[in-house]
Amino acid sequence: MLNTTGKSKLMSFDEIGDNHISTSTDTPLRDDAFELDDDTKIELISKHFKEIMQILGLDLSDQSLKGTPKRVAKMYVKEIFKGLNPKNKPAVTLFENNYQYDEVVMVRDITFYSMCEHHFIPFFGKAHVAYIPKDKVAGLSKVNRLVQFYSKRPQVQERLTIQIAKEISEQFGTNDVAVAIEATHLCVAARGVEDTTSNTVTSSFLGKFANEEYKIQFLNAVKLA
Repeated sequence: MLNTTGKSKLMSFDEIGDNHISTSTDTPLRDDAFELDDDTKIELISKHFKEIMQILGLDLSDQSLKGTPKRVAKMYVKEIFKGLNPKNKPAVTLFENNYQYDEVVMVRDITFYSMCEHHFIPFFGKAHVAYIPKDKVAGLSKVNRLVQFYSKRPQVQERLTIQIAKEISEQFGTNDVAVAIEATHLCVAARGVEDTTSNTVTSSFLGKFANEEYKIQFLNAVKLA
């Protein structure tokens, strides 16, 4: 947002409200994001989540609740937010394109679960990824693993789509990449408007896929056209 001098200014919560503000295609991380080890993060998150539960009035001496703060903390660090840490990025092994294959390679219906960074509740669905190889090809499972890596962090769907496309392009050595994501957002279904039937579709088209012919071929193949 720009002020009257043309310079950007921070928006207050009252100004932002429930609007979904996305500031960059990079996940917003502090410079010291990885100074703490995982065990320390789990310990600190557990402590703070316990305080949240106590503020809500929950009885943490109850057998069902007493272990919840530690379970949530471990889930955050080791599972649903593990994609924040670059050390968890999957290694991509490339192979010579000995067949000189220069048509579309597509992986459809990749299941993913992510977490809306605005409300910290899940959004989930399917990702469809296509690329046109050049000198190298990658194992197909690497596409799935990269989708999962970028999903496992606080996200917005638009950024997730762009991050996957850029990563596939860089890792696979091709400019020709298409990504489409269909997702259900619990921040829409479980709160706010409480719409349980709608979903959100986003896409990113690079290189040849920005041309209408390839774009339509991709969208038809994933049944979005």
